[in-house]
Amino acid sequence: MTHPIMPQIRMKRSVADDDRPRSWRERFAALRYLPALLRLVWGTNRRYTLAMILLRLLRAFVPVASLWVAKLIIDAVVELARTPGASLAPLWRVAALELVIVVAGEILARTSSLVESLLGDLFSNHISVRLMRHAATLDLAQFEDPEFYDHLERARRQTTGRIGLIAMLLSMGQDLITLLSLAAALVVHNPWLLLLLALAILPSFLGETHFASLSYSLLFRWTPERRELDYLRFVGASDKTAKEVQMFGLAGWLSDRYAALAQRYYDENKRLSVRKGIVSALLSIVGTLGYYGAYVTILMRAVAGSISLGTLTFLAAAFGRSRDLIQRLLLSASDIYEQSLYLRDLFVFFEMEPTIRSSPGAARVPATIRTGFVFEDVGFRYPGSDRWAIRHVNLSLVPGERIALVGENGAGKTTITKLLARLYEATEGRILLDGVDLREYDLTSVREAIGVIFQDFVRYDMRFDENVGVGEIQGVSDYLKRTRDATTDEPEVPPDSLVDASERSLASSLLPKFTSGYRQMLGRRFDDGVDLSGGEWQKIALARAYMRSAQLLILDEPTAALDARAEYEVFVRFNELMAGRMAVVISHRFSTVRMADRIIVLSDGRVVQEGTHAALLANGGLYAELFEMQAAGYR
Repeated sequence: MTHPIMPQIRMKRSVADDDRPRSWRERFAALRYLPALLRLVWGTNRRYTLAMILLRLLRAFVPVASLWVAKLIIDAVVELARTPGASLAPLWRVAALELVIVVAGEILARTSSLVESLLGDLFSNHISVRLMRHAATLDLAQFEDPEFYDHLERARRQTTGRIGLIAMLLSMGQDLITLLSLAAALVVHNPWLLLLLALAILPSFLGETHFASLSYSLLFRWTPERRELDYLRFVGASDKTAKEVQMFGLAGWLSDRYAALAQRYYDENKRLSVRKGIVSALLSIVGTLGYYGAYVTILMRAVAGSISLGTLTFLAAAFGRSRDLIQRLLLSASDIYEQSLYLRDLFVFFEMEPTIRSSPGAARVPATIRTGFVFEDVGFRYPGSDRWAIRHVNLSLVPGERIALVGENGAGKTTITKLLARLYEATEGRILLDGVDLREYDLTSVREAIGVIFQDFVRYDMRFDENVGVGEIQGVSDYLKRTRDATTDEPEVPPDSLVDASERSLASSLLPKFTSGYRQMLGRRFDDGVDLSGGEWQKIALARAYMRSAQLLILDEPTAALDARAEYEVFVRFNELMAGRMAVVISHRFSTVRMADRIIVLSDGRVVQEGTHAALLANGGLYAELFEMQAAGYR
């Protein structure tokens, strides 16, 4: 039996697994997204990006300069020891030079860290905004697909930290320049030193790259389960579910389910981590043996007198630093490869395209609709379903008419309203607006012409004026921004449209209870927020629908949470306000339905009856049956 707050989560992997990079060629193909990332960073802030590159370039020469000055100091000390009474000036000059280099290196490092931190914050903001805006362009059907949420979850995780990949690339470039400068000195004395070092490090690099791929694959495969873990955390500790969790005693069941799933992930990750640790340790031993073999060669040359003590110190330090640099470069290359796999997820999400969009040059919806909407043999199936939500639907809606959709749950009422708003496209048949296929109109203008409040409307944990204003955000965005950024508590009078919508929906009746009036924070998520009853939230949702002067208003169960008196007041006003405009009402309350000009009765996705309240009662059938069942409850 499925619990009401715990939906069954399907672990579908067929498509997701096919998207996962498998072969080495596919894995390294993820590197193709690096140029796109660089363009994103450049577009975030060009000055910071240039500064970051320049600072890294300057820092690349600090290590070799420090080692060379250290060599000069040692040689100067040895020379002074050999020639007593010689001037100390040359020694102090190189010592002062070393101090300058160290101080300059510290300043460059601190400045570089600051610039990269600031750029990282800007980049994270930039990517988050772009992700939100791109998600808003995608189809509603995509948001109802679990596999889409896997993509979205992986993309969300890339909104922070991707700037670290750029820093990693720059650090790799910095290390490479430093290595080349050190390598030049090593090659002059013994070319085999550098070759021996590279060969000793290479196995470690291949091992790290291999395990980076395995780690990514593990995270990729576990995306659905990690989403389930997040959901279980939410259900187990949320104000939205606290009542049922406590009343039904679900805490133990939820925590046990979370613990079992988390343990499975831990066990698989542990096996991979242990394998990686063992192999990495063995490969690092190979690198250490190579390093000390080369180090012995340098010592033998010093003992033989072929190099000075300062040169010995320089070569030993340069060799040690080169070893560290090569190892860091190879590990950085492995990390960059691994990060590119995650970067792939971000750009795969950005590459997703909606199927519902405007055609080039699409006409806008007429400012005044003349003949209205017509459904011609319309059928619709939800993606991935073999069941028809609606089938062979033929109906019309003319300007000034108010129709009601009636039927049992699952009859297709809400589906029809979503097709009207082009949240979905008809699977078969067509919907005409003023004789033109709805798909030929500009999508934005279609939705601007429709005001809608769905049964599962959103309760925004925002201010009262923001909760109402989202119904027509363009018209009140300046006011909301000013009041959000205001440095004083001096109240600003809300726009007339917002005040009018609040009064029409009776949401203004809540204002006397608020200490901050229109700027009262709603919900319990933030400080000073107040929670509302279901009926009070519904009045605010109705106000959103009244915010826009739409030619069609869709109300899906608009008064389900209102008491009888409030419902009556709402619909008296609704009838007055909708004069001359079209309206579609979905309701299970026949006191509401009977106010409509025409009632359309649906059953199993098909229109089975149509007419006025009186005519439908007289004719009998499903409508009369549903009416009598509801009326019997009041007798």
